Amino acid sequence: MEHFFGQDWEIVPAGGATGEAFYAQHEENQYFLKRNTSPFLASLSAEGIVPKLVWTKRLETGDVFTAQQWLNGRELQPSEMNRENVAKLLRKIHLSKPLLSMLKRLGKTPVQPIKNLQAVKQDLDDEILNLDSVKASLKFLENHVNGIHYENTVVCHCDVNHNNWLLDENNQLYLIDWDGAVVGDPAIDIGTLLYWYIPRNEWEKWLNLYGLSLDNHLLLRMKWYVIAQTLTSIQWHKDKARLDEMNKEIDRLHQYLSL
Repeated sequence: MEHFFGQDWEIVPAGGATGEAFYAQHEENQYFLKRNTSPFLASLSAEGIVPKLVWTKRLETGDVFTAQQWLNGRELQPSEMNRENVAKLLRKIHLSKPLLSMLKRLGKTPVQPIKNLQAVKQDLDDEILNLDSVKASLKFLENHVNGIHYENTVVCHCDVNHNNWLLDENNQLYLIDWDGAVVGDPAIDIGTLLYWYIPRNEWEKWLNLYGLSLDNHLLLRMKWYVIAQTLTSIQWHKDKARLDEMNKEIDRLHQYLSL
């Protein structure tokens, strides 16, 4: 990579789970680089969802690098996830026809709850399956899998953690890290955000900012997807030997089942 950019460039890993992201700097030029990212990035940039895409280049190795505008900014704090600009940006994403069209052209088909449930069950090992809270969660998912159908699928980010929200020095908000995007029920994103960050008595207020009314069907869909995601997260943390995080997720199951 240094040969491609020149020895005068300082290139350092940007961290992250994939190891495919880098910071590049030369004099006043600063970029966020990513290797072999999805063509979806161009659509996200055009919609103003992520920092501006500056260029895309192919190396002799066949790797494709994208360079995005480097912004002076910060991640949102958990306490800031109730802000209006968060709700408005998520709504903009969910209503975007160009983003939905591009993701479908890339081969993404709508998430089917029954297939989602099958995948969750297949991923759980025997030790996790024997936990009482996991058994109760799977029973809930099975009992309601046929009651959460939602026709108007959208582009879902699927990881609306506060660390993925970037606020720049001009107060422009972005949602980054789109590797896990799917076509699915908007309740996938909305439920995660509300369950993780917004007190239950403030859900209606946040949904009003987003532009939705809280009804029983939305409540059920949000709960279903949050529990499914939490089960997957429990197994993921166990596989990574992150037992403290695994136990926190198990504790969350008890809370989610009671809501």
